Amino acid sequence: MSQSLIYFFIGIGLSLDAFSLSLALGTNNISKNKKIVLIITIGLCHLSMPLLGSVFGQFISTKIITNTNIISSIIFFYLSFELKPNTTKKKYSHLNLITIFLIALIVSIDSLSVGLVLGLNKENVLIASIIFMITSSIFTYLGIIIGQKIQEKYHILAIYLGKLLLLLIAIKYLLAK
Repeated sequence: MSQSLIYFFIGIGLSLDAFSLSLALGTNNISKNKKIVLIITIGLCHLSMPLLGSVFGQFISTKIITNTNIISSIIFFYLSFELKPNTTKKKYSHLNLITIFLIALIVSIDSLSVGLVLGLNKENVLIASIIFMITSSIFTYLGIIIGQKIQEKYHILAIYLGKLLLLLIAIKYLLAK
């Protein structure tokens, strides 16, 4: 199997959190600009995290970041309670740039450890990172589009579905070791 295909499958695995989260956010009728910023930011984080992991991996994984699961869980719990049913058709405005950056950072943090492994094994981390960026951007886009379709069809029910999905992601991180 070619190395690029292996990186693609790893990229799919790394993109599933981004897909789940963007599915939930897509139910909130976010503005077009925020969708674009979200997609680009998640893609760039999936590009940079493996590169950082390969360069600084040993130091970062042992000295600075010991367990990001609790922090991730808290942020996802917060996001799930921030989503409010919007009975009007106006855009959801609670999603600011700092929140988007935190979301992107959290859904791409697992790429850091993948970058460490790739770097230790002298893999082509740059090619892998580019593939991770493209894959996560596509999955984020698809999640937003599917979330919008659900929102258009089920409106308020879709908001609660998004809240439930964020709560389940928060619980997943909380229970992860």
